[in-house]
Amino acid sequence: GVSINGIPPLDHPTHISVAEADYLDDDNVVFGFFIEGEARAYPKRILAWHELALDRVGSRDLAIVYCTLCGTVIPFDARVGGRVLTFGTSGLLYRSNKLMFDHETASLWSSLTGKPVVGPLVELGLELAALPVVTTTWGEWRTRHPDTRVLSLETGHKRDYSEGAAYRAYFASDELMFDVALRDGRLPNKAEVLVVRSTRPTPDSASAAAAPTPPFAISTTLFRDQPVFHTVVDDTNLVVITSPGGANRVYAVDTYRFVGSDGDDTVRDADGRDWTIDEYFLQAPFDRNVRLPRVAAHRAFWFGWYAQHPDTVLID
Repeated sequence: GVSINGIPPLDHPTHISVAEADYLDDDNVVFGFFIEGEARAYPKRILAWHELALDRVGSRDLAIVYCTLCGTVIPFDARVGGRVLTFGTSGLLYRSNKLMFDHETASLWSSLTGKPVVGPLVELGLELAALPVVTTTWGEWRTRHPDTRVLSLETGHKRDYSEGAAYRAYFASDELMFDVALRDGRLPNKAEVLVVRSTRPTPDSASAAAAPTPPFAISTTLFRDQPVFHTVVDDTNLVVITSPGGANRVYAVDTYRFVGSDGDDTVRDADGRDWTIDEYFLQAPFDRNVRLPRVAAHRAFWFGWYAQHPDTVLID
């Protein structure tokens, strides 16, 4: 593999406004998240070359991890165990999953689970809190968040940041770069699944929420015909709302039932009422105190998720 930080992380990179981001086309893929009232977009074409970015949004120190082999982007809160850790790329893999390390203790961390797996922190029961993220298009994200900040091409590194340049052959094939011990043929290796990280709200929480037991993954092909998709995870009723640009947002909905959407900003319940789709909540039109919380979820390649979680319940 590569040397330590041989794939160089972005260290508090420069962000620019929508007006300045003339290098992006509307159909370019971005990973978007919203923290403490601030919207950020990380274009795939940049992040794929670096696989890790250290950033700060509001009061939150973040480690934004992109395991390109597993097709997974997760913004983690870098504060854990009472301190902020500084992460780097170890150059090591476990079942095709990128292993990070923290500079403070040199412990290795799984970028998929957010847990230390080798080193002095393993026995402490630590886990990084995963925050909600969407995979969508630049056009959709900037329309929804016109004040978003987005990565500048001026990263301090020389790379071909054109759309699709990084890992072009890998993403175009179902073949793996490194084999894994466990596979499941119900889906192609690189079919995308949506992984529900927990059923407890985490939008503003700095502590990790317990993962569902067993883990759950939903085939994203279901959302093409069902942009409003109900399911149950850990006895919690969830709805997955998928935008025209492909962004999946998951909310815990209690006993409410949603049946359709008339646009990017609203979803309709079974009584015909339009609810506002917010990055933190589904907001009821009839009572401002009725808000259904968002829960953390992200996409992954099926083979990468299954290799780490062979007990996963697949909804397909």
